[in-house]
Amino acid sequence: MSDWTPEAGNPPVSTPDEPVGGEPAAAAPSFGPAGPAPLGVVRTPTGHAAVDARLERLADADHLPADGHIEVYEDVHRGLRAELTSLDSRPAAVPGPPGTAAAPGAPSAYDNTHDHRS
Repeated sequence: MSDWTPEAGNPPVSTPDEPVGGEPAAAAPSFGPAGPAPLGVVRTPTGHAAVDARLERLADADHLPADGHIEVYEDVHRGLRAELTSLDSRPAAVPGPPGTAAAPGAPSAYDNTHDHRS
């Protein structure tokens, strides 16, 4: 046994063979990049096929390293944005038989709502 103690204000010095506090030495840490690992995020179907397909595309990120995730996320974002934009656009008027309005509320070629008598 040694009577040596560190000076006040100096922490005890240990070597890699000599654990501090009597704990066993831990395995050397790995400084290399970790491999891809699934996040385990549950994707619940929405019932809208195009949206569900975009959400399933997110699973591709589980098999890529972190620097590959951005490409998948941007692709999914573009697709979801396109789906939302399509909800805002009005459907094209369906041509009907001659003399009928193409869509309810659309002006017709002949306005017969008023009697044009003087």
